[in-house]
Amino acid sequence: MQEVIAGLEKIIFDLEDDVENQTGIGFLPFPGMDKSGVAVCTFFLKGLCEKGKLCPFRHDDGEKTVVCKHWLRGLCKKSDQCKFLHQYDTTRMPECYFYSKFGECCNKECLFLHADPASKIQNCPWYDQGFCKYGPLCKFRHMRRVLCTNYLAGFCPEGPGCRFAHPKMTLLLRKASHSKNVSQPQGPTKLDSIVETSERGQQESPPAEVSSKPTVSFATVHLL
Repeated sequence: MQEVIAGLEKIIFDLEDDVENQTGIGFLPFPGMDKSGVAVCTFFLKGLCEKGKLCPFRHDDGEKTVVCKHWLRGLCKKSDQCKFLHQYDTTRMPECYFYSKFGECCNKECLFLHADPASKIQNCPWYDQGFCKYGPLCKFRHMRRVLCTNYLAGFCPEGPGCRFAHPKMTLLLRKASHSKNVSQPQGPTKLDSIVETSERGQQESPPAEVSSKPTVSFATVHLL
């Protein structure tokens, strides 16, 4: 039995115009849409983007340095409003809880960061200035670094990534003023003032008077 199907050449559906004109069902992207796979908006980085949430590119804040752990599992609902980075970057992964807590992680395919606890200790600001009273018992790290000769000369091409120390100019000026004060002769010391006062007292005191009266012995008086 042969089925007869009517021709559809002259029938026009309402959605055909929308498909041809790429109208869609609304504005794209809609607020809250996941745009993690698109590029970062260059106008937003310069502060010139006027589209806001309707911008087709990603608006990422430069302060986002850690990847969102919920985004890695596909569970983050904050989109651009999230405080963490929605981008797969192995250098910015969040820290592994098990490795930071117990010092080891059994998952060989763990995506999180395994950071050495010693690397999280900050440098001691007192030791960097020259002396720390806590010594080896200080909770901060005492790292001895050699001063950069290029930085002291005026310019270092390595910048902050230089392996040598770049001291602050305030410390350099403080050391220079201290050395200048040590090299120059200072005022009278305490010992000099004591000697000066003793000499002055000797000059002001009058000399002892010599009696002009003749001395008479006891034997002379007895003979008289």
